[in-house]
Amino acid sequence: MIQTQTGLPRRGAMGLAGALLAAPRIARGQGRFPERPIRLIVPWPPGGSADAQLRSLGEVASRSLGQPVIIENRGGAGGTLHAPYLAREARPDGYTIGQMHLSVIRRTFLVRNPQWDAIADFTPIIGLTGWLFGVAVKADNPIRTWQDYLAAARANPGRITYSSSGIATTNHLAMEEIALKEGVSLTHVPFRGATEGVTAVLSGQVVSIADSSTWAPNVEAGQMRLLSVWSAERAARFPEVPTLKELGYDMVVTSPYGIMGPKGMDPGVVRVLHDALKDALFSPENTRVRAQFDMPLEYRRTEEYRDFIARRAEYERTMVQRLNLRIE
Repeated sequence: MIQTQTGLPRRGAMGLAGALLAAPRIARGQGRFPERPIRLIVPWPPGGSADAQLRSLGEVASRSLGQPVIIENRGGAGGTLHAPYLAREARPDGYTIGQMHLSVIRRTFLVRNPQWDAIADFTPIIGLTGWLFGVAVKADNPIRTWQDYLAAARANPGRITYSSSGIATTNHLAMEEIALKEGVSLTHVPFRGATEGVTAVLSGQVVSIADSSTWAPNVEAGQMRLLSVWSAERAARFPEVPTLKELGYDMVVTSPYGIMGPKGMDPGVVRVLHDALKDALFSPENTRVRAQFDMPLEYRRTEEYRDFIARRAEYERTMVQRLNLRIE
């Protein structure tokens, strides 16, 4: 057998060369990834459940990545303010990533001139978790049950207000669907995030909040009353509160989300990010944060998450057309 100058058989040397050629670019021309801090854009104001979960995720992932994961909050536009930046301006080098959630997918079907395509313009990295949604009122409100809430809506058309994290968000659409089923008129008051909605309920600015479980500490403190949860089963921390399914609606609303980057990311970079974020997701620290907000585990590896986004895009298109929704 012919020997090379390296001492390897020629066949082995050729195989090694082929493996090097097939290796991700991060191993050939870009050096080790990451070589500098990574920016993770959270499209909500600080203080909400997604912000807390993603901050914890970034902190834990920093250890295995060897570089800080810096959180940048960009609240507004129903949690989609970061999407055009990731789609059109950010470099696909893995150093700028952001939260992918259902409103990023849905918004393109709500506007006349979409600024991005949720399937074509982003690189899915990992599916993470979802939200515990629910409807809550201030504790001194005479509305004590979900039935009371509907009765008040029927008696006062349009005067029962509810906050959400923005127009055409998952929680907004769910409330519209419930109102349609019940034949009642509710008034939607959108905010930039759930934290602002909690403040609005406590100050009397709105009657109720229909959003993720940022309201949970206020419910536990006796400042707010929880009327329903939208999970498949009752929330462990609020076992007395019925689910939508128990209340007669064939609805489970958890709005799974994950992490995405700009289109065209190197598969090797995606793999490094996926593995670090997966380890962080299942870490004791992040598990505690998810438990704090009753956030269901919705882990999907990269390929599964890509398929989920494609399937969900078709569902969102159908829902927007069925409800005849437009936001501009």
